[in-house]
Amino acid sequence: MIDVSRQNIAGKHGNFCNNALFFWSMNVDDGKARRFLLKDKGERIKEKVGRKKRFIFLLLALLAACGGVKNDSATSSSVSQVPMRVVTDDLGRTVTVPVKITRAVSLAPSLTENIFAVGAGDRLVGVTTFCNYPEAAKSIAKIGDTMNPNMESIVALKPDVVFVSTASQIEAFTKTLEANGIAVYVTNPKDLEGLFENLTNLGRLFGTESAADILVTQLRDRSNKCFIPVRAPQRVFVQISKEPLFTIGRGAFVTELVKTAGGISVTADVESAYPKISKETASALDPEVIILSESDDNKEPNEVFNNSPAVKKGRVFKINADLLSRPGPRLVDALDQIAKDLHPEKFK
Repeated sequence: MIDVSRQNIAGKHGNFCNNALFFWSMNVDDGKARRFLLKDKGERIKEKVGRKKRFIFLLLALLAACGGVKNDSATSSSVSQVPMRVVTDDLGRTVTVPVKITRAVSLAPSLTENIFAVGAGDRLVGVTTFCNYPEAAKSIAKIGDTMNPNMESIVALKPDVVFVSTASQIEAFTKTLEANGIAVYVTNPKDLEGLFENLTNLGRLFGTESAADILVTQLRDRSNKCFIPVRAPQRVFVQISKEPLFTIGRGAFVTELVKTAGGISVTADVESAYPKISKETASALDPEVIILSESDDNKEPNEVFNNSPAVKKGRVFKINADLLSRPGPRLVDALDQIAKDLHPEKFK
């Protein structure tokens, strides 16, 4: 049963329908035809309504036109209205995120470093067990590692958005998280310019554009100083792992760093980013310089390089694995070190 008698909607909702007055008398309980009157700016409208559902539909339409009734307003005010926006991530996916992101989870150490670097580290509520930089990242709740995050822990943290890298299992993560109403933003920097763009985008997402712009300007200036054009670049082998023997290939951003610093990776043409190569293949590379991505099990060149010019001339250099492996601000530190190792005469 719906019973509305002589209501003055304009009086109740003057701000919404201050140019109209609506008067009607209704009593619908048996589905029979009813007549009612509307008065709008002195013009009378008479209409016959056939059935109950049509009558209800018309009533709701009228109320909606006037901005809703008291009960509707109360319902609306009881629902949290968070302003949202649509952005595009590095894979070209459209992602809906709050205008103001207050809670975020990072599923990669590089992303954690980047978010801190643009001045939004205080928004992180969850990171991986490998996120050890900056120091403040160590005290943030851990949600597992990059490849095996704990989905229940992430959901319990109620983040606005989860940041993942393409190294993660994107499809599995996205399906689970989006099913829980959590946005997933993918980053995929492939070179230094891609890193700078990523930092700029993170600044926009978190509303810290100024900090991001200053950071990118500084990093770009530093990387430009490491650019060393040479006619005969030094032949460099980058050893990621001693045993098995892993190195860098065409798709690795370190390949670009070596080139920028005046060298050339002897495995630059290998198709994959981080290929495993045989000792027979490695022995034929005969590098002039070996760069070790320094970790506990990668502190010296593989024995296959014992007779290489690099080992014989003592041109083996070590760079912290975190600097070389993470596409974050410290990648420029790695570039600076490679340039100084290859061409110390340029930095005297």
